Amino acid sequence: MSRHGLHRRTRYHGPRRKAVLLGVVGTTVVAGIAATTVPLLAADDVSIRATADTTATTVPQDGDNGAKTTLATCAARCDGNPRGAREAVIRFAVTSLPASAVNIRSTLRVHAWQKLPATVTAHASTADAGAARPAPTSPGPALDAVSPVAAGFNEWDVSALVRGNGTWTVSLAQTGLETRIYWASTENRNPDLRPRLEIRYDVGTPPTPAVTSAAPSPSRTVAPTPAPRPTPSASPTRATPGPSASPSGGTGRCGEVSGKLVPSCGAWWGMYSPAGAADGWDHGAAVAEVEAQVGRTFDIVHRYHDFSGTGSNGAFPDAYQRQQMREGRLMFFAWESRIFSSGTVLTWQDVYSGRYDATIDAVAGRIRDTGVPVFMGFDHEPEDEPAKGSDADFVRAWRHVHDRFAAAGAHNAVWVWTMMGWSGHYDRYAALYPGDRYVDWVGYDPYNFHVCNGSTVWKSPATTIGGFYRWLDEHRLGVGKPRMLAEFGTNFNAADPDAKRRWFEEFPAALKAHPKIKAAIYFNSAGMTRRSSTCDMTMNHDASAVAGFARAGRDSYLRQPTGGGR
Repeated sequence: MSRHGLHRRTRYHGPRRKAVLLGVVGTTVVAGIAATTVPLLAADDVSIRATADTTATTVPQDGDNGAKTTLATCAARCDGNPRGAREAVIRFAVTSLPASAVNIRSTLRVHAWQKLPATVTAHASTADAGAARPAPTSPGPALDAVSPVAAGFNEWDVSALVRGNGTWTVSLAQTGLETRIYWASTENRNPDLRPRLEIRYDVGTPPTPAVTSAAPSPSRTVAPTPAPRPTPSASPTRATPGPSASPSGGTGRCGEVSGKLVPSCGAWWGMYSPAGAADGWDHGAAVAEVEAQVGRTFDIVHRYHDFSGTGSNGAFPDAYQRQQMREGRLMFFAWESRIFSSGTVLTWQDVYSGRYDATIDAVAGRIRDTGVPVFMGFDHEPEDEPAKGSDADFVRAWRHVHDRFAAAGAHNAVWVWTMMGWSGHYDRYAALYPGDRYVDWVGYDPYNFHVCNGSTVWKSPATTIGGFYRWLDEHRLGVGKPRMLAEFGTNFNAADPDAKRRWFEEFPAALKAHPKIKAAIYFNSAGMTRRSSTCDMTMNHDASAVAGFARAGRDSYLRQPTGGGR
C-alpha cells in the first residue's frame, strides 16, 4: 500500500452510494423444485410512514425525544461527552403486502440537513421507538451503511430485516464524527421529509421446495470452474485439515468453499507478518507469533515474492509456506516484478516480452504441483508504479503471466487483481483491469492512516473500506467477483489510547455491511510508514490494540468452520 504517492519501498521481499446489503442466513435452499421459475405477474411498490421514532440516549438533558421534530445520532464520544452516544430509532408497521409478494426489497429513507463526514449504519433494533428517551441497546445485525452522510435523503438497504408484513424497528448508529447529526422525524411539519420505508416486490407464486437445508449466502456470486479440492497441503496425496470444496459452488452451508476459494458465508481472516534478519528470516515463526498473540490460526497467509527465481523470495512455495499449507492455511502469493536483493525494478515489457518466461514457468509448475487452490497476484498496486510502464503494459503483462500459468496446467491459481483503491486513481482503474476472464477476485488496500500521512482525519472501518467498494459497484467493474482487502490497516490515535482497539472491534460489523468482501488480510508491518510517537500501523504495537484485534478475530463472521484449528 502506498500513502497515496509515497510507496512502501522497504517491502522488497463527494457522497457516494450506500454499501450493499449484508447477506444473512435464514431462508432455505431449494434442492428439488417442482417448478424451476417463479411466474412473476407484475412489480409493485409500497411507501410506508414510520409509526414511531425517538432518539435513544443516556444524556439527561435530551428530554422527551419521542415528541421532537428531529432525531439525532452521535458517536460514543459526542461533543466532548464520552457517554454522549445517540441513536435514531424508527419503527414501521408493514401490513399491506399480499401473500403472493416475492423478491421483496426494502429501503429506509431518512432526511438529513447537512453533508457530513460520518458513517451511519442501520441495525435491527429491539429498542422501544415510542419511548421518550430509551437507552441505546446492543445493536442487532448491521444491515447497511451510509458514508458520508448526504444533505437530503439518505438510503439504507434493510431488505435483510424487512422481509414481509410485521412490525420492524431500525436504529441508526454513527461513527467517524463526534458531533450530532440531526434527521427529520415523524413529527416534522413537512410530511415529505419524514422517515419512510420504501418496499418493492414482485407478484407471483414461489416454487415449492422438495428438500430444504441451510440457506445460501446471498452475497456469493462466483460460478466456480472445476478445480482441485482446496485442502491445503504440501502434497496432493497428503490428507490434512482444510476447507472442503464444493465443485459446483456448494449448497450454501457454512464451511463450504467454492473452487475459487469463496467461502459460503462470512469472510476469511488473513495476515501478512514480515520476517527479518534478527529472527533468521523465519517467515513461519513470524505468522505463528501473531497467531499466539491473538489466540487463533489465520485462514490466509499473505507474502510477497520476487522474480529472482531463487531462494525463499523467488522459488516459492518455500518450506515455511508448505508447512503452513499442511496445517490448513490458504496461501496468497503476491508476485512482484522486482529483484528484492538488488532492488532491481523490472518493466512490464520485460515480463510480456518473454524475457522471464523460464522464471514464470518454474513458478507455475511449483504452484501446479501443490495440488490445491492458492491465491495468486501479480504486481499489486500497479497504479503506483510509473517506472514499470503504462496501464496497457500492465494489462498485457498480467495476461501474459496468467496465460503462462494456464499453459503449464496451473489451473489451481486463483487470481487476485489488487489495486490501492484510492480516489485519486479512479480514472485509471478501468484501463488497469485485465478483464473478467483473467481475474477471479478483486482486491484493494484500504488504510486508516490518520496522522501517518499528514492527515488529521480518523476514518472508521466502514469509511476506510467503503469508498472503493461503492466505486466498483457504481462503475460495474469486476461484476460478480468476490472482493478482498488484500491489505488493510489502521494507525493509533495518540489522543485516544483505546481508539485502535475500538476500530478493530468495529471491523466485523463493517465487513458485514459490505458483504461482497469475502477476505480481509491485515498488513502487519511498520514498513509502509515511518514509525513515530504518533504513527504505528502494526496491530500489535500495544496490548489494547492486540485485545481489539483478537476480539475481531473471534467474531463468528470471521471464523470459517473449515478446519485448520481456527
